[in-house]
Amino acid sequence: MVSVAEQMVEVLRQAGVERVYGVVGDSLNPVVDAIRRAEGIGWVPVRNEEAGAFAAAAEAELSGRLAVCAGSCGPGNTHLIQGLYDAQRSGLPVLALASHIPSAQIGTGFFQETHPERVFTDCSSWCETVSTPAQLPRLLRIAVQHALGAPGVAVLVFPGDVAALPAAGPTGGSHFLTEQAVAAPPWSQVQALARALNDARKVALFCGAGVRGAHGEVMEVAQALAAPVGHSLRGKEWIQYDNPYDVGMSGLLGYGACHEALHAADLVLLLGTDFPYDSFLPQARTIQVDHDATRLGRRTPLELAVHGDVSATLRAVLPLLEPKADRAFLDEMLRRHCRALEDVVGAYTRDIDKHLPIHPEYVASVLDGIAADDAVFTVDTGMNNVWAARYLQPNGRRRVIGSFLHGSMANALPHAIGAQLACPGRQVVAMAGDGGLSMLLGELLTVARLRLPVKTVVFNNGALGMIKLEMLVSGYPEAETDNGDVDYAGIARAMGVPAKRVTEPARVREVLAEALERPGPALVDVVTDPNALAVPPHVTAAQLKGFALAAGRTVLAGGVGRMIDLARSNLRNIPRP
Repeated sequence: MVSVAEQMVEVLRQAGVERVYGVVGDSLNPVVDAIRRAEGIGWVPVRNEEAGAFAAAAEAELSGRLAVCAGSCGPGNTHLIQGLYDAQRSGLPVLALASHIPSAQIGTGFFQETHPERVFTDCSSWCETVSTPAQLPRLLRIAVQHALGAPGVAVLVFPGDVAALPAAGPTGGSHFLTEQAVAAPPWSQVQALARALNDARKVALFCGAGVRGAHGEVMEVAQALAAPVGHSLRGKEWIQYDNPYDVGMSGLLGYGACHEALHAADLVLLLGTDFPYDSFLPQARTIQVDHDATRLGRRTPLELAVHGDVSATLRAVLPLLEPKADRAFLDEMLRRHCRALEDVVGAYTRDIDKHLPIHPEYVASVLDGIAADDAVFTVDTGMNNVWAARYLQPNGRRRVIGSFLHGSMANALPHAIGAQLACPGRQVVAMAGDGGLSMLLGELLTVARLRLPVKTVVFNNGALGMIKLEMLVSGYPEAETDNGDVDYAGIARAMGVPAKRVTEPARVREVLAEALERPGPALVDVVTDPNALAVPPHVTAAQLKGFALAAGRTVLAGGVGRMIDLARSNLRNIPRP
């Protein structure tokens, strides 16, 4: 006779699920055993359920399909929360299977008792509890469709003893919606958008992750409007490449002329971005286009809200635009962008082979140059976000994944595990900070056990670099940010992961290239400068503190690497008299 757990696994297979990430535990045993006996689906044993949730999030982001993680009762499923918050805020289709204590013990204060239906409410779009076998498979199908449809996190809670009971009826089958309709804007909004863009003399575009798939349309609009194009961190990979109108990025990690362009424009057009740092936006003269109507106007007052998919909206408005002959605003922003990069590029390129400790900027630049054209980078929160934002160059094929909305530490390595399993033929590089890696260090054992060809590059500055910067700009003395001198290469080797430690800049390229080329996992522990705090050396402490006190009015310079080449090439697009 088929059990409830077997029924659950069959529904997951119908939804295209190939693996479940988790740590085995008593209340999960019926499900784990059902997976063991099923074909086409496997259990991925991580060392911490938090890592399983992060891994599922990365798989969902790269594949676009449902990904699943699981946690046993009590601490087992509460460990999932960090990764589930990350997936929910990023809008990724993730299903969490949260097993519960024996059903007869619920409400008695039993061993490991929690209330998962309450615990997961804030980090999911759907959370319900299975109390009887009769609720399956219907409730699981609803959970799957919620995860795919939102998209976001769905949590199915079930007591372990219920999972072991015989199923109440046949599993049957049902088709799951895997491709959503494209939101087309109302014609009245398209007309209003065209009028506003045509009337404005200076227009600037600011693009987020919602411009994915709309690169061509954005370029056409920028050309018609002679508009500079800036982007958020999440928008960078979809819009910066092949972009002759690029003026960089805004925000605390920003660079170039983006901030200046947004504030100097007569009209700002926000495209597919829910940019959270409202102090960096002009707070005036703004139109926003987004497929999610709940995001419209929540960061800045709007002159016009347009509800629609970015690509569909731009295709609709393009025929109504009146091309602007005056390129003065665009050309000036391109010049300023190039100057902003040139002013700081020397800071990280002079005497690289002599500077000790190693510039982390140099490591990121080398990594960008030698990684595969379709590499997947997973990036720890903190200073690694800075190096990735400023040195990893998008090309339309590479992916950069991080906890960019939730901002959790320790995400890079578990994200890399899910990314590698989702894309077994692609190069996956985890840009890990020593602080982040140490939090979920046990996942190196997962990489070693599964022989995943994940390449982990540790930016080991022996400190919590971003926290150090935050203390500095806030006027606090540095305290408790020192992680100590830890040999992560030695630790990795003890765990079964081939690893090397680099302390000399002249060896960086050689060791990184060797790690990327070797089969199987590898770790490179690069000892980097703890005083490299995301700003060029010529910025004084007083200027830096002034930035913190006036957050939103100034953007830290510092975008270097190959971006300077892009900026210089874009200057060639300026017509000569």
